[in-house]
Amino acid sequence: MAKKVLIVGGVAGGASAACRLRRLDESAEIIMFERDGYISFANCGLPYHIGETIAERSKLIIQTPQSMYNRFRIDVRNFSYVSAIHPETKTVTVQSAEKGEYEESYDVLVLSPGAAPLKPSLPGLDGSRVYTLRSIMDTDRIKAEVDAKNAKTAVVVGGGFIGMEMAENLRDRGLEVTLVEAMDQVMPPFDKDMAILLAKELHDHGVKLRLGDALAGIEEKDDQAVVSLASGKQLSADMVVLAIGVRPDTGFLQGSGIQLGPKGHIVVDEQLRTNLPDVYAVGDAIQVKDFVTGEDTAIPLAGPANKQGRIVADVIAGLPGSYKATQGSSVVKVFDLTSACTGANEKTLDRLGIPYQVIMSHPFSHASYYPGATQLYCKMLFGPEGQIYGGQIIGREGVEKRVDVLATVMRLGGKVTDLTELELCYAPPYSSAKDPVNFLGYIAENVLTGKSRLATWQQTFRRDPETSILLDVRTVAEYERDHVEGAVNIPVDELRERLDELDKSKTIYEYCMVGIRAHVAYRILAQNGFDVYNITGGWKTYTSLRFDPNQD
Repeated sequence: MAKKVLIVGGVAGGASAACRLRRLDESAEIIMFERDGYISFANCGLPYHIGETIAERSKLIIQTPQSMYNRFRIDVRNFSYVSAIHPETKTVTVQSAEKGEYEESYDVLVLSPGAAPLKPSLPGLDGSRVYTLRSIMDTDRIKAEVDAKNAKTAVVVGGGFIGMEMAENLRDRGLEVTLVEAMDQVMPPFDKDMAILLAKELHDHGVKLRLGDALAGIEEKDDQAVVSLASGKQLSADMVVLAIGVRPDTGFLQGSGIQLGPKGHIVVDEQLRTNLPDVYAVGDAIQVKDFVTGEDTAIPLAGPANKQGRIVADVIAGLPGSYKATQGSSVVKVFDLTSACTGANEKTLDRLGIPYQVIMSHPFSHASYYPGATQLYCKMLFGPEGQIYGGQIIGREGVEKRVDVLATVMRLGGKVTDLTELELCYAPPYSSAKDPVNFLGYIAENVLTGKSRLATWQQTFRRDPETSILLDVRTVAEYERDHVEGAVNIPVDELRERLDELDKSKTIYEYCMVGIRAHVAYRILAQNGFDVYNITGGWKTYTSLRFDPNQD
């Protein structure tokens, strides 16, 4: 007997499930409900339409109700909100702009309600000058205000993906922009020593930053939105964009008996089944497993949602399929920088007490002798057995392809030693004979085999100056241009002849520009009986840590 499948919500997860299911089962009756007029659109492209990088609004529309019917014979009912589900009768209650309230039966129900912008219980957040960005209609509202030149100034609250993209695109439209973030860094998936690079990029492009200062409320006064912060500081702007985060849009499931996680996410198994018979869930509203830690988590990204939509269709059609975990692989453009990451960061590993090693490197994006090469900021976290826990890379080109390689090796169970053996594409315009990913493997392998011992700058700052030496092994000219206060300079090429200038009873922390010369120095010192650490990332990393994001 043909199945009647109801899908609540479109966009990534729901629309993918509907189209895949039709390709697998021509006889199924498929009905999709969407609360507004757009069932399948490029929500990740919304900020770029506001910034006019994506000039044509129509480019954001992937499928319309009519196109879904013409090609897939899917009954799309937009402006229809599913307000309740009744598993005992296998029905849902629908609030329709056209039909009013009615009941619809199902054989199989797929929930893809997505996530809604988070609005904390603070005064003034529903004001006329306060915006959020989730839908095409939200985009139209913001863009109309910018196009009409009514807005000259903006405050963006939140330093995550949407906040960063909105800050950039509003700045590109000529607005004066201030970004407010309660944490002491932007982009929470990144560690602070990497995120500081993105903060500097925002600052260098004229975005003012207020980090470590939470939103306290908003008040409209004299045709302006006055934003009050926890510090007592007030900011006036023509518009405020809230990008604080998202919450699962699962309020309509209260009382249904469906199991929800501690933050309201739908609990599913590997086949994306809920605890209710014949009810499945996908997308931003579900709870998933973290690929690295195995913890329950929620990672609202388009890639996982699309994969889940395909998998749930397979399961409904009787094919094998499972969704095991999410790595959180993601990338964001911040003006001229690209930043990408995968897996766990230091904050997560520290919270869970998982032992790990940090390495940082700064290889060129392609052969340094070929014009246009720029340096990358690379960070990798790995365990004592060589397990890759996570990677973060920031730069101007070649960033996301390196993180994609790390994500692939992680997914396939590879270790840091596998990175050394990868045979990756090389020609001078695109890479180097030793790719930056290979370099990460070489450095990690040296650590695991005892050929190198690394320290971060954060660990170095905590050293006891009475029992340690900070050694700069760069050239005299480099040292005289600038150096870390208190550092002794012995260039690596003079080190063997000047070992007697160093006290063997003290621990040596040594650095060069990026870590390569310092590794040579480490090998010299270690083999001559010194207790030594190579400061990973070298001077290049140190200089980025000196930036004050809250400077005026």
